[in-house]
Amino acid sequence: MSEHEAPTTAAPGDEPEEDTTPADEAPERADERAGEPGDQARRIAELEDAWRRTAAELDNFRKRCARDVVSAREQERAAVASRWLPVLDNLERALEHASSDPDPVVEGVRAVLAQAVGVLADLGYPRRDDDGRAFDPAVHEAVSTVSGEGLVPGTVAQVVRPGYGSDDKILRPAAVVVATRAS
Repeated sequence: MSEHEAPTTAAPGDEPEEDTTPADEAPERADERAGEPGDQARRIAELEDAWRRTAAELDNFRKRCARDVVSAREQERAAVASRWLPVLDNLERALEHASSDPDPVVEGVRAVLAQAVGVLADLGYPRRDDDGRAFDPAVHEAVSTVSGEGLVPGTVAQVVRPGYGSDDKILRPAAVVVATRAS
């Protein structure tokens, strides 16, 4: 088209189609979506307030959980300590009778030892009987070795200090002497 030609008009069938989409489905213009500046500031303030409240609730929850853990630990310590009080009472009774006759004192101390072992067993840590068992570094602590006739190599020949607990929950490993091959 040259500079002097007039633009042609479109034929009646060539007219651009009108947008017949309902107004509520039509895409919004950017300035309409933005809303009023006051509305935006109010919405930002609401979101910041909600965020601060949520952060404060989370912090309070964390502090409450920490207090609950401390309280539960104190209660458990008190429960365990109270289980040992009868053992202490019986030891004091044994010492009161120590000067009169040593035989009943020895029997009393044995009874207190059995009571203390029972308390540990009730708490989930029974005394281990490891004589003759295969040496296991997970539940035994080797303090020495010994060789000799009738000893099976790799087994516990003697328990020096007893261990407490089950195979999967050890309070203290047993200190043992381990049998080795005769040289």
